[in-house]
Amino acid sequence: MALNGMQIYKLLPRKNCKECGFPTCLAFAMKLAQGGTEAEKCPYMSEEAKAQLAEATAPPMKTVKFGRGDTEYTLGGETVLFRHEKTFVNRPRFAILFSDTMTEDEIKTRIDHINAIDYTRINEEMYIEVGAFRCESQDKDKFTSLIKNVTESCPKIVPMIITENPEIAKAALDISAEKRPILFGATADNYEDMVKLAKENNLLLGVTADGKENLYELVQKIQNAGYKELLLDAKSRNLKGAFDDMVNIRRTALLSGDRTFGYPTAAFVCDMSTDKMMQLACASLFVEKYASIIVLSDMDYAMALPLFALRQNIYTDPQRPMRIEQDVYKIGPADEESPLLVTVDFALTYFIVSGEVERSKVPAWILIPDAGGYSVLTAWAAGKFNAKSIAKALKEFDVENKVKTREMIIPGKVAVLKADIEDELPGWKVIVGPEEAAALPNFLKKYKEQNKAS
Repeated sequence: MALNGMQIYKLLPRKNCKECGFPTCLAFAMKLAQGGTEAEKCPYMSEEAKAQLAEATAPPMKTVKFGRGDTEYTLGGETVLFRHEKTFVNRPRFAILFSDTMTEDEIKTRIDHINAIDYTRINEEMYIEVGAFRCESQDKDKFTSLIKNVTESCPKIVPMIITENPEIAKAALDISAEKRPILFGATADNYEDMVKLAKENNLLLGVTADGKENLYELVQKIQNAGYKELLLDAKSRNLKGAFDDMVNIRRTALLSGDRTFGYPTAAFVCDMSTDKMMQLACASLFVEKYASIIVLSDMDYAMALPLFALRQNIYTDPQRPMRIEQDVYKIGPADEESPLLVTVDFALTYFIVSGEVERSKVPAWILIPDAGGYSVLTAWAAGKFNAKSIAKALKEFDVENKVKTREMIIPGKVAVLKADIEDELPGWKVIVGPEEAAALPNFLKKYKEQNKAS
């Protein structure tokens, strides 16, 4: 049961030492009750008090982990139903399904697709995180051979072992335990054996049952057995049923405070449709509501682009715009004679502008000052995108030693900055560019021709 601020205050040493970053112990207690800080920030709290607070202030949805080292991932830990209330914290992970009844060609195709998806978007590396291995043949050797083949070919993926047979699960763990896989397949019939395997290997355990009521009862049994590192599946394999499961499990945990359902969930969109585009649509829905592991039959590069972009956009703080690092960026084989453009550090603006510059085939530099992460007009209106911030970035990133030209192109929507920039940077000429990025290719081609002529 959650504690209020005064109850937490009684557990504190009440030294008012300020070492936690708050002026008084009471202020710290009130913030801790709201979930705005952590108990560990108090250096003088007793271990008994910390243990009591850890249980009382834990989020209604448990935070769980799987994988190891660079490929360790965190699921759950969510505290709100809607992103505008507070940021979602632990993004879902995409899994590609492999079955031991698939042909070698099907397996190779999926391996090739996994390895082809490896790129960076807004400072985040995008790749498939999970290989979901489903045992359908009940052939232990065939199943373990499949896992070994795929994990050796795709070293970044963490296995998700899907079987209800504890003996086959143990054989699969014997060859993959070092990766700390997900063990998926605890049912009402086998949960004691599966819990034992999960405990021995410290694994995230997937629990599955027909319907939410049966799942609820099974989770209670597993919790009573002393295990709480769980991933839930109410076994709906159609879009409507699965959506209902995701929403109601999340609502039960967060709104009712019922920790029996306070665990992340899995969505098997691979079983909801055989159509590639329908699976893409289902996966997009469950990124938003509310799956933590999303299993697809396959994912090629074209499918990955919108899915990873959606996930990245949803799982960012809505009160903090997505920003790229301030710097001067080289587009194409830019040299000291190439044009210099200036725009803001709002990620979407940068990618649109850089994309149009690339489309123009005119090598160029793009200078990104600190503009607060806002779009061009918003940053200008807020006083973030101005002559001083541009001049500061120009000097900080040593632009004058990278380009000989003393001209910079600014967005047409902030043409009003032209005189201020020229006053702030004597010797520089400001060219007012187009208002829309789509007009940049023609603008840059004409700009290049004019410079050649002169």
